[in-house]
Amino acid sequence: MSIQSQPALLLASGDPALLQVVEPILRAFGGRVSIALSAEAALAAMWAPETPTVVLLDDRLPGIPTNQLLAAARAEDNRFSIILIADSACEECLLRVREGVIDDLIPRGSDETWWQLRIELVLRNASLARETELLQAAIAQHAQFDQLTGAYNRGTLLSLLFRETDRVQRMSTSLCGILFDIDDFGHWNARLGHDACDQLLVQTVTRIQRLLRSYDLLGRLGNDEFLIALPGCTPVNAVLLAERIREAFTEPFHVAGMAVRLSACFAVASSHGRSPIVMLRELEAALCQAKERGPETVQSAADCPSALSHPVAFLSASSSEDLLAW
Repeated sequence: MSIQSQPALLLASGDPALLQVVEPILRAFGGRVSIALSAEAALAAMWAPETPTVVLLDDRLPGIPTNQLLAAARAEDNRFSIILIADSACEECLLRVREGVIDDLIPRGSDETWWQLRIELVLRNASLARETELLQAAIAQHAQFDQLTGAYNRGTLLSLLFRETDRVQRMSTSLCGILFDIDDFGHWNARLGHDACDQLLVQTVTRIQRLLRSYDLLGRLGNDEFLIALPGCTPVNAVLLAERIREAFTEPFHVAGMAVRLSACFAVASSHGRSPIVMLRELEAALCQAKERGPETVQSAADCPSALSHPVAFLSASSSEDLLAW
């Protein structure tokens, strides 16, 4: 919120003389102005779905005592600012400012210029606080995701895996993982260049996400290595999903005006409530076996059913494009 973004201002006072002075000042800010003539009406407005940006609260407001009204307003963790209108800057009022119960204090007899100055200052502080909040949220999101592909980064995915493992232990549910690696991606880097290969990775993640449920977790562990965590998924269904993803690689990828045929190897393992580190070790061992068997292999850990299909032909009969293949 900025001062220019149409602030919502609530004036809570039952004093006709005060309303006559302050309401025109508030309307000059160009936002929505509401009037509450009692403490109950003010509280209802503060708890409404569209909360005000700033509340100007008269400490003579009839109804609930000011202390109780302030406590009730802050109990809902609403983010609006509160300006208290009082007869003077008493020690109790100043204490409320220092403790953050209220954001500012305006003596009742202040002139118009002072009202404008204090309200503008509170609006500006509210704007800065909101911008800081949005920035912090953006930084937090930036720290969670791989900046190229939008998949979870390694640290975040491992943290989420520990959370899901706790759920498996508490609720005796299933959790499986699929680890896959694009075959000989270094060859494609040398052949197509880093920019084109970055686009291949982005397209890979986009293609795979279409096959996942909303609560499945996809993360990028290394340059061309990805891990999928599948809460509530049985080993049989995890193997079937790995087969579907493998099939998805048969469709050409388009970068730099070329159609490229990629392949990948896959490993599947089940958690059984064990540490994610144990499951990751099993996945890594199974992936090594898959690579030894050759491109497009799906290798299961010991406790998972084996994949049944054979490697997919590199040239799709359904495509008339000239495919680059390795």
